[in-house]
Amino acid sequence: MKDEVKAYGFSFILHLAAFRLAFPRTPTLAALAVALWLASCLFGCGRQRSPDVVVRPADERLRIGAFMSLTGDTAQYGISALNGIRMAVEEANGAGGVRGHRVELITQDTRSDPGVTEAVVRRLAVESRVHALVGEVVSSRSLAAARVAQEERVPMLTPSATSPEVTAQGDYVFRSCYTDTFQGAALARFAAHSLRARRAALLIDPAQRYSVELARFVREAFERQGGEVVSEQEYREGAADFSAPLAEVAASRPDVVFIPGYYLEAGLLARQAKEMGIAAPLVGGDGWDSPRLYEIGGDALAGDFFSTHFSAEDTDPQVQRFVADYRRLFGSAPDSFAATAYDAARIMLDAVSRAPALERRAIRDSLAATRDFPGVTGNVTFNADRNALKPVVVVRIGDNGRQSVESHVTPEEVAPPPTPTPTPTPKPRRRRGR
Repeated sequence: MKDEVKAYGFSFILHLAAFRLAFPRTPTLAALAVALWLASCLFGCGRQRSPDVVVRPADERLRIGAFMSLTGDTAQYGISALNGIRMAVEEANGAGGVRGHRVELITQDTRSDPGVTEAVVRRLAVESRVHALVGEVVSSRSLAAARVAQEERVPMLTPSATSPEVTAQGDYVFRSCYTDTFQGAALARFAAHSLRARRAALLIDPAQRYSVELARFVREAFERQGGEVVSEQEYREGAADFSAPLAEVAASRPDVVFIPGYYLEAGLLARQAKEMGIAAPLVGGDGWDSPRLYEIGGDALAGDFFSTHFSAEDTDPQVQRFVADYRRLFGSAPDSFAATAYDAARIMLDAVSRAPALERRAIRDSLAATRDFPGVTGNVTFNADRNALKPVVVVRIGDNGRQSVESHVTPEEVAPPPTPTPTPTPKPRRRRGR
């Protein structure tokens, strides 16, 4: 207190002397008043800079980084997913934000490339300082992202990457969809029980991790069901003529043909298979789920099936509300990528709302505690490996491309594989991976 009085007095004398020099004819009382006012201002300003005074900072926004393939080979997946995420964020902000924090969505295009994905995720983590990450849509790029997220300790939630290796990268990496281990077993069970298939053929893209991995799980599970894989053929992405592998498939007389690949090749394979007289139903995985599948395959796909996470034809009221809102905003029905990303964003925002602090570790711990979250793709609970436990939806393709839900396969219906076996490293190539 004594030091403060001395400082104030010294400041007053200095200001009085300076004022008298500048305005020598000013009356003494006026000079005293002006000097007193100047000293008070300076002293007051000095007080404001004191470390004892806490200035309340502006409210911090909740920064969510979304990284998706908005251009490149799988742009259709990423655009749908980003639509779903934007819906979830707009709903949250319309309701007042999350715990009083407005949600800021920071978007990056991965350009359908794992190398670009790694760079943009690091940018989001380090430069944008996001609190959490949502992405990517396919496994190869999610794997690249997961390594960065784990290194930077940013909670990451992939909505649709099904490879078991993604969440194996560390405790900051989560998945809100099922894994290929379960998807493969569900497809095998559907073929064996619903289609009564005993002889199966497999068509595999050897350069796609998604195709190689899912094919392995289908094969192992189908054989456990008592079935036999009578033909296993390879096809090449970008090829126009699939007659050679299809001829081998036809010669093996299968009851079912599994094609664990993407919609572009699946549509072309379906056309050529029907032209070659292959009558066995074709069965694919979630890589088939795209509005472009029917554009490519046409009516040749009628009577075929694929597994997915969601169907816009589901009569559940929550699903139909989502479908109606999505259609109103974007002019078309949502696919599974929109639905899974919508759920993933909502799950992440729910975790933030339950976290004790707006801090990455707290959000990670809250995310891990998620139980029975009511999503449009089903209720989501994370297990100890940070994978979601939820059912597979099997869709039937009818005439004119109309889709209907054929079956649901739950985790309880599928026995886990006795011993996991390693997936062979795919042959290198430049394009996508799921």
